[in-house]
Amino acid sequence: MAKASPRFVCQECGSVTTKWAGKCEACGAWNSILEEAARDEIPKGLSGGKGRRIDFVALEGSSAPLPRLITGIGELDRVCGGGLVPGSCLLVGGDPGIGKSTLLLQASAALSAGAKVAYISGEEAVDQVRMRAHRLGHARAGVALASATSLRDIVATLDGPDAPNVVVIDSIQTVYADSIEAAPGTVSQVRAAAAELIRLAKRRGFVLFLVGHVTKEGTIAGPRVLEHMVDTVLYFEGDRGHQFRILRATKNRFGATDEIGVFEMTEQGLSEVANPSALFLAERRGNVSGSCVYAGIEGSRPMLVEIQALVAPSSLSSPRRAVVGWDTGRLAMVMAVLDARCGLALSGNDVYLNVAGGLRITEPAADLAVAAALLSSSSDVPVPADMVVFGEVGLSGEIRAVAQADLRLKEAAKLGFAQALVPSRPRRDKSVGASAGPLTIRTVGHLQDVLGLFRPA
Repeated sequence: MAKASPRFVCQECGSVTTKWAGKCEACGAWNSILEEAARDEIPKGLSGGKGRRIDFVALEGSSAPLPRLITGIGELDRVCGGGLVPGSCLLVGGDPGIGKSTLLLQASAALSAGAKVAYISGEEAVDQVRMRAHRLGHARAGVALASATSLRDIVATLDGPDAPNVVVIDSIQTVYADSIEAAPGTVSQVRAAAAELIRLAKRRGFVLFLVGHVTKEGTIAGPRVLEHMVDTVLYFEGDRGHQFRILRATKNRFGATDEIGVFEMTEQGLSEVANPSALFLAERRGNVSGSCVYAGIEGSRPMLVEIQALVAPSSLSSPRRAVVGWDTGRLAMVMAVLDARCGLALSGNDVYLNVAGGLRITEPAADLAVAAALLSSSSDVPVPADMVVFGEVGLSGEIRAVAQADLRLKEAAKLGFAQALVPSRPRRDKSVGASAGPLTIRTVGHLQDVLGLFRPA
């Protein structure tokens, strides 16, 4: 009998090689290749049996769609698309200690009032989970609690006519299948455990929450195929130094993507933030140079945040660039446009940029607000305290229009702002002026037009 050849698998991307290497050639990760027991990856044909004929049905079914389960946590329901769809699988990822287990325990307690909920922890003992529930004030909630890591035991418990309506697995990296000779958390184990649990959830019709660890780059640990297998991928973001937490949907088969929910971490757990704009601007001080209020859109929600910039002389040959909450490459582009198109000399200075509150912004619409904050800091002239700014900056210095300007202006007017610095709107967009209300709209077409606002008196 031929000896099985060794099999080495990258724990980041799942690529298979025949020998060990310090760096994965597929994804470039270092020290991520581990040896796993060899097994047949390719089926040996279809001989020896005949398949069953598949029955097709009409696209328009006669049965009514299943009602969604409402968790009672408004921000979580918003991110999930209005509630939980029976038979769906949701993957929740985030940094250690960010509040994943806290959020799911609170959701389990809220759902237990009208549904059967099972919480299976592979990382903590039953008494440890009870301590958290007691701290959160949910010690008497009707949640069925267990501590288990064996996939065979979990499936045998849940595969029955009395299966719960909601199941939480905390976390998928701790679950192992005894038929696979690999350590828990490896690519083979995570893939096999997730596939079996998702198949069971679809068959029995219960909602499945899978908690996933993240790598140092912030992505879900394990094979990338795990995110393709589930219906919804939720990332829990935020700095543990701040009390704010952002729940962001990056994939959702039953709702909008890029939708966010805002929470505040308190001693009693996570509490919903009904008006995130007012909370992010609560500690803002007006008439300070380098500070600018940006009107952004996160999912379907308008949100106002403060962007802070500091431009200081540097004695280093390579000046510092420190960015928190924004893209470093985007900052370099805006600074290059200011230098080349507006004649400013920012490249020789240390530049620090911060999005207050721990929120991370990915919209290009923040370009103009960042440019205004940089100009304000370099000239020591404050941006008007009652002004909001948004717009995309092109490489030639032009200010481009952005989507959903009316929603941004409505949110600014609701919070008492009186001015808005926006791109020159195209002629077809006639709703912006009508929706601005008491706001005074100041349009700009080029960064040169913004320089006049920050000339020292």
